[in-house]
Amino acid sequence: MHRGTYGALRRAMAVMAMVIIATATLLAAPPLAAQQRNPAQVIGETVADRSSAHYRFERFVVSSADGSRRWRVNLGIPAGKAPAAGFPAIWMLDGNAALIEFDDSVLEELARTTPSLLVFVGYDNPLRIDSPARTRDYTPFADEGEDGTVSGGGANAFLDVLERQVRPEVARRAALDASRQTLWGHSLGGLFVLHALYTRAGAFQTYAAASPSLWWTQGAMLGAPERQFIANNAGHHARLLLMLGGGERTPDFSNRDMGNPRVQAHLKRISGAPSGAATALGTRLQQVPGLDTEYIEFDGLSHGPMFRASLMRTLHRVAGIGDRSGEPRP
Repeated sequence: MHRGTYGALRRAMAVMAMVIIATATLLAAPPLAAQQRNPAQVIGETVADRSSAHYRFERFVVSSADGSRRWRVNLGIPAGKAPAAGFPAIWMLDGNAALIEFDDSVLEELARTTPSLLVFVGYDNPLRIDSPARTRDYTPFADEGEDGTVSGGGANAFLDVLERQVRPEVARRAALDASRQTLWGHSLGGLFVLHALYTRAGAFQTYAAASPSLWWTQGAMLGAPERQFIANNAGHHARLLLMLGGGERTPDFSNRDMGNPRVQAHLKRISGAPSGAATALGTRLQQVPGLDTEYIEFDGLSHGPMFRASLMRTLHRVAGIGDRSGEPRP
């Protein structure tokens, strides 16, 4: 065989071997919906980094008093003239991750329907989700994790950051209508939204709590905090969008390593609230005078996909854009 032909054949066989290995790896992997969140995933380029005819973006950072904690805020400002009362605002927790769900078509529709300030409150790093930071900030009580360490309990301090540091800076940069404020959060962020409603009902007018982690601290939010809110709300007006994925009622753990002690500990931890807790909570809160509660369930959706679905549904309900909750990420 000619040396050149033999070399070409070897290269072709090597490429074929790589294809076979890659295919086997993909077939062995669990379905996308069942894979665990990648804690190292970064956000990359987003709408905040690109020019748009509909929105301009500004970025600023606020820090804790001791300088140990830093929050990055990406602020989307509609290109048009502000209304006399200022722009309404949609505040989004896990702001780095929320940015990924936007593209220019969403910005264009927002600018055309209800131009709103977009306040993406994330952390000053490139991570999509910063789990330790959000566990600290979004939880009202400290709790013991799977590894025995105690974490959380910083929700009140984080609320102070939002009200005393972020909101004044937003208002300095753009005309802000203080009477039309929406707060959205998912998972632990949804728990934080409920805590904000229970403790500072006047801070926002619409509270969008998606897949709230009611299991935190063995379901503590379903006890005294809820009872105190119901007893003391005294007809204060607010709107609550409480959202849950239908698949979250009976989650699929078939792709979990049930022999892993960490998995066992986590599953035990999230059993702190019954599967129907969010639905029952919605029913109870619908009876609270002054609170306009809408319970929304997404057929078949599990916890992860609820991030995008609930955010898009919130934009639909609050700003009047088309419902993109069933569309894939751009």
